[in-house]
Amino acid sequence: KHHNVLHLVTCVPAGRLSAGPGAPAGRGRAPPGQHAAYEHILVERRGEGERVTLIQLNRPKSLNALCSPLMSELLEVVHQAEQDPAVGAIVLTGNEKAFAAGADIKEMQDKRFADVYRGSFLAFWGGVAQCTKPVVAAVNGYALGGGCELAMMCDVIYAGEKARFGQPEIALGTIPGAGGTQRLTRAVGKSKAMEMCLTGDMIDAQTAERA
Repeated sequence: KHHNVLHLVTCVPAGRLSAGPGAPAGRGRAPPGQHAAYEHILVERRGEGERVTLIQLNRPKSLNALCSPLMSELLEVVHQAEQDPAVGAIVLTGNEKAFAAGADIKEMQDKRFADVYRGSFLAFWGGVAQCTKPVVAAVNGYALGGGCELAMMCDVIYAGEKARFGQPEIALGTIPGAGGTQRLTRAVGKSKAMEMCLTGDMIDAQTAERA
């Protein structure tokens, strides 16, 4: 797997990723232009010959905060796409306001360190990075905390003009817990990664591309 490559482009408008009426009720492969039914994500096949699996994070009220059920659904679809010989690539996106604004704090707030440590909390998220087919992150809006880490698990990041990247975990008294300390260092270098992790400051797409 190659290191992440960041490009500055304009993402597909969120409205074009919305499910149309009559989307199928069952999971699995969706007809052209329609989504399979999941609770926290939207899935459809796109492109010539439907060779691209498009996955849209769909928790708009929480800025696409990453909860365990969402990640389970995401990894299920990634696995299905990886096993499907008709799929050539996977695109992961959010909406114009947020790719994903981080892990779901409500889900984590009552967990104790010992429970998290023994249960390898968040370890299964790495399945996105283990996919053997190209995974592209199309980022607009906020990609913070776990959302930034999820984007870095992908092979290529395409960032829109409104994209904002950051690892603000320090504001909660913790550090990036889903590989951010490792992937961010490899992507932008030790100094910039330390600055982002120690300050929690966000950077825009242009700064991310330069880094």
